[in-house]
Amino acid sequence: MNNNPTHIVHHEEDEPEEDQKAETSKGYFMLLLVNYLFLFVGSVSASLLSKFYFNHKGSSRWVSTWVQCGGFPFLLFPIFLPYYVFKCTKRKPFSHFSRKIFSLSVFIGLLLGVNNLLFSWGNSYLPVSTSSLLLSSQLVFNLIFSVVIAKQRLTFSNLNAVTLLTLSSVLLALYSGHDKASNLSKSNYFIGFFCTVGAGLLFALYLPVMEIIYKKVYCYSMVVEMQLIMEVAATALATVGMSFSGGFAEMRRESERVFDLGKKMYWVTVFANVVTWQLCFMGTAGMVFLTSSLTGAICMTAILAMNVIGGVVVYGDNFGGVKVVSTVLCSWGFCSYVYGMYVKIKLEKEEKEKKEKMEINNSNVMEMVQIVV
Repeated sequence: MNNNPTHIVHHEEDEPEEDQKAETSKGYFMLLLVNYLFLFVGSVSASLLSKFYFNHKGSSRWVSTWVQCGGFPFLLFPIFLPYYVFKCTKRKPFSHFSRKIFSLSVFIGLLLGVNNLLFSWGNSYLPVSTSSLLLSSQLVFNLIFSVVIAKQRLTFSNLNAVTLLTLSSVLLALYSGHDKASNLSKSNYFIGFFCTVGAGLLFALYLPVMEIIYKKVYCYSMVVEMQLIMEVAATALATVGMSFSGGFAEMRRESERVFDLGKKMYWVTVFANVVTWQLCFMGTAGMVFLTSSLTGAICMTAILAMNVIGGVVVYGDNFGGVKVVSTVLCSWGFCSYVYGMYVKIKLEKEEKEKKEKMEINNSNVMEMVQIVV
């Protein structure tokens, strides 16, 4: 008997037929595709909408922080409807949800709240394309934390990706004086720069920690439940911050007198932010659960390139000179990692086939020996 409080005890009456993390399980690749679509649509849309809020005279970083996690009630539908309404699952919501998993979810949710605030602070100062390229540094941090925490193997392709993405961020820092908006001081630009890198650092820490926790989780529905608790904790932190900073009164003032597109468009923007951030975070959680923290980080890095393009197309962000080189380095690092993963998977497949062949040969030899004897 495992005495670890995070150990999930499987009960026949409410356990799914098979482990949903297994690639051979029914619907695995469909679930993986759905979560990647959530991540793709959510990440690109949330990044652009967050900048849209600030571009039209929205100024509250606490409001921008709150919308990133305030949509947690949407998660109640996938949690409760399948069991109570559609009757398509035997597992009761929050079954086998231990105190330790609950406590970890709350703690990690608070860290996500801090991460959201750092992202909002950075995004309020920086162009979308610059912010997106800086967030690519989360892959560097994620690799380091994956090696230390999740025992990820260090390879040449990993190190190459780390080197190239680090150079990409350093180039942006050196070019900062040419990229900042005309009405933005250099000090505020650097505040935005380091807040964005800090957000990438915290999120990179979140991914391998969640990978370890998800090893104790056997079904996707529990991932959604954990995500709900995390976002409730993050929302509570943002709500406290808004209360002390007058954020709720500022939200009303912004909608009525500050937002230059009018009150109705203000609330549409807030609601759209809430929905897209839910898609982004739920897609991230699903990718880590179904694959690994490093694979999830790789997917997010690939999507960041779309954020850069989105910032250039939608907002006319500058995309010349150093930023082009930085994007090329980022893409090079990503492709290097993908190729390394391809080679690794190919070698593992060959080793597996070789092992199976040897086992078959040994089995045949044993049968012949028994016949002779």
